[in-house]
Amino acid sequence: MPKDPPESMQHHLRQRLNAHAAERWPQLNRVHIRFRAGFAYVDGELKDGEHLPLCRLRFAGMLHTWGFALYLASRSSYQDNFLPHGLPSGSPEECLDCACGLYLDGMPA
Repeated sequence: MPKDPPESMQHHLRQRLNAHAAERWPQLNRVHIRFRAGFAYVDGELKDGEHLPLCRLRFAGMLHTWGFALYLASRSSYQDNFLPHGLPSGSPEECLDCACGLYLDGMPA
């Protein structure tokens, strides 16, 4: 079974994504991340407290590059996907922006 990143890396990822969300996605109150079997599941917490599944990041051993899977609300599951730059992996911030662009664009701040 794939391993989760070390605690220090988990903490750093939470800080990075919450800082990025605060700057870029005012619709979110905060970002919640849970780790399981080498994946980081990223949910956004909306201003009204509702949790919105956004994406799943695959840990590949590096802090700055993660595999990307988008949450598909129509299927209630995650599907490996490509980021706008054409690769299936990128920075956590790129992954968050891709998912939030889909789910939050057009939503009032």
